[in-house]
Amino acid sequence: MSAIRPSPIPIPRCRSQILYRRLHSIHLIHQRRRRWNPRCEAEDTATARSPEAAGGKMVVELVGAFNEVTERMNSVWLSTSSSRLLFKALKLSIPILQSLPLASDGRSPLSKALSLSILLADLQMDAEVISASILSEVVEANAISIHEVRDQIGTGTAHLLHEIFRVKNIPFKVDVLDDETAASLRKFYLTYYDIRAVIMDLVSKLDEMRHLDHLPRYRQQILALQVLKIYSPLAHAVGANHLSLELEDISFRYLFPCSYLYLDSWLRSHENGSEPMIDVYREQLHRSLKGDLVLAGMVDDVYVKGRYKSRYSMMKKLLRDGRKPEEVNDVLGLRVILMPNDDEVGEKTCYRTSEIVRSIWKEIPHRTKDYIAKPKANGYRSLHMAVDVSDKDQTRPLMEIQIRTMDMDGSANAGTASHSLYKGGLTDPKEAKRLKAIMMAAADLAAIRLKDLSSNKQQSLKATTNQRDRVFCLLDKNGDGMISIEELMEVMEELGAPGEDAEEMMQLLDSNSDGSLSSDEFDTFQKQVEFMRKWEVRDNEYKSLLDEKLHDLPNQDATGLIQLYNKELEDRLSSH
Repeated sequence: MSAIRPSPIPIPRCRSQILYRRLHSIHLIHQRRRRWNPRCEAEDTATARSPEAAGGKMVVELVGAFNEVTERMNSVWLSTSSSRLLFKALKLSIPILQSLPLASDGRSPLSKALSLSILLADLQMDAEVISASILSEVVEANAISIHEVRDQIGTGTAHLLHEIFRVKNIPFKVDVLDDETAASLRKFYLTYYDIRAVIMDLVSKLDEMRHLDHLPRYRQQILALQVLKIYSPLAHAVGANHLSLELEDISFRYLFPCSYLYLDSWLRSHENGSEPMIDVYREQLHRSLKGDLVLAGMVDDVYVKGRYKSRYSMMKKLLRDGRKPEEVNDVLGLRVILMPNDDEVGEKTCYRTSEIVRSIWKEIPHRTKDYIAKPKANGYRSLHMAVDVSDKDQTRPLMEIQIRTMDMDGSANAGTASHSLYKGGLTDPKEAKRLKAIMMAAADLAAIRLKDLSSNKQQSLKATTNQRDRVFCLLDKNGDGMISIEELMEVMEELGAPGEDAEEMMQLLDSNSDGSLSSDEFDTFQKQVEFMRKWEVRDNEYKSLLDEKLHDLPNQDATGLIQLYNKELEDRLSSH
């Protein structure tokens, strides 16, 4: 995969691929009009040319992948040591992954490895875990051994790789996957394996579930049942609730497609236009809270999170209680998290927020629960409300709103951990507390191992606020504020490309011809990389959208839609 010059598209096999190829052709025509100009912004209409040599393409991939992953990581984890570890893992992996054949689902191994790393970064995992996930694809292909990873990357990463391959083989050791066996397997996972390796396995399983269309129906159902019985409850047990819900919903779709379609269609029937209604309500409430002068005087900031009840959870509630979909009260949910500027006004901010909510929507009084005035036995504190968001044109399900301060939210999440472990298969409270302590110790150990060491250069990297400057500092090995031809040649040789390619790339990027790259010159290059990676994502989004829209259309309608999208993309391209 090249972020600057897209590879040719394979011969299309369906109408959407024909259209996709036409759209891509327009994209390529637009690219030919561009010439590389390091003085201009990547989004400008000035043309651009890319480094043609293999080394240049490797550097493009390295820079783009590093930035894409690290921009999603928590700055707490992204120390100098963490950045160097991740950068080293990418340098080792990228040339090998690019040389491997396509996976069975049609993706390139590099694309799959980056998908896993982004999922882990979104879960705020540390650089050691993300590096191990990238390298696992290389080790699994027998292109490099765990011992070589230990020697070139580090002992901690090699240990995680060893653990992840042990974890992957567990489900194949059972013959019958009933409820009792599934619960035992989950307990076994949580008790005897590195919890970080378990999370890596969960992310790998989610990535696999997102790409099941190439498998026969019976294999899809076997995997879906396995995920529903083992992996989804396991994800909930380790606190990865969003992971758990998505695993449930995908499994539900493959196991019971008609029931899933029924619920999905019902939820979609309440949408207004293309924007999900939960996002509409979240933005509406956030604007009202930010605009309230009384609340503004008591808080430093306000966060509003939104969620749909998962299709699978909703179906369980319908079957258990015998309700109709419209009778389920928590289909929609918002959570307001407040940051008071003084601890003494924390409770007041919650009650003021509830007044603002009542000014927007109609409250359902009997559904309101004040756990601030009367906390639960376990210390849980929050204000729960249910509101009617229907309008005169359409009836909608009730929406649940939880209101709490940042401290209340932290306490609630800590309390949820033990509850999650019970649902994941551990029913012994002492065992749950022990596992929770192990999870916290693993996080502390990773933080200690990856902490910054004292040196001027490392401190300058840690202090860097611009994400793109971080890559520049990693390439500027002698810390003189410039990337020399020798430093560029060294990184290309590490990527397995001829060092001579550095000369061609230097000529392309060195706008003042002084024989080295300044941070401004390298920043211009990174903007171009980012711009073209976004184009690639946009191309994939177009293809997915067209696959969906053209699936049931007759040929004549599809032809008209092709012409419409051709014109739309031409308009989009001409605006850049």
